[in-house]
Amino acid sequence: MENRLTIRREEEKDYRKVEEMIRESFWNVYRPGCSEHYVIHVLRNDPAFVKELDFVMEKDGELIGQNMFMKTVIDGDDGRTVPILTMGPICIAQPLKRRGYGKYLLDYSLEKAAELGFGAVLFEGNIKFYGTCGFDYARKFGIRYHDMPEDADQSFFLCRELEKGYLNGVTGVYRTPAGYYVDDKEVEEFDKSFPEKEKLVLPGQLTH
Repeated sequence: MENRLTIRREEEKDYRKVEEMIRESFWNVYRPGCSEHYVIHVLRNDPAFVKELDFVMEKDGELIGQNMFMKTVIDGDDGRTVPILTMGPICIAQPLKRRGYGKYLLDYSLEKAAELGFGAVLFEGNIKFYGTCGFDYARKFGIRYHDMPEDADQSFFLCRELEKGYLNGVTGVYRTPAGYYVDDKEVEEFDKSFPEKEKLVLPGQLTH
């Protein structure tokens, strides 16, 4: 696989293609339609956006994947503010999912994040996939998701240390970067510039 793939920094010429790929990949998955293509459109200009960790993956010269990271913090129970990363949207083109490309891109991305000196990554994902890339439940590290009761199911909230022991002695609440919260009306307006697609209410969606 490696010989056929190229991973590089995203460039401005990639922006629209990346947004189109993300839209196709996330459409009707978590909600009718999706907002992820607008989220990355906005995040690229966010101060917390890590430009050095904004990657695209190509296969035979064709764009097939992307991943990006944002700086954020854990608000420690002892008053400390602990710098960390969060991640995503991460995306593989729809026809190529479940073929190992996502793991290849993710492993590369995390290696580069570690090389830049970041200590840990926390984000929302499925342990069945991300567990194969070294992630575990954030609760095992003593980190809680914000705005959720203590006894709520937080199995979606995952963590990986990039520096061994970075979170030793740390307990606290993860702070989602503000840039991820986008206005539904702005999403709708942005989406008008893409080809029309049908929004469907489907089983398993998080919001309707």
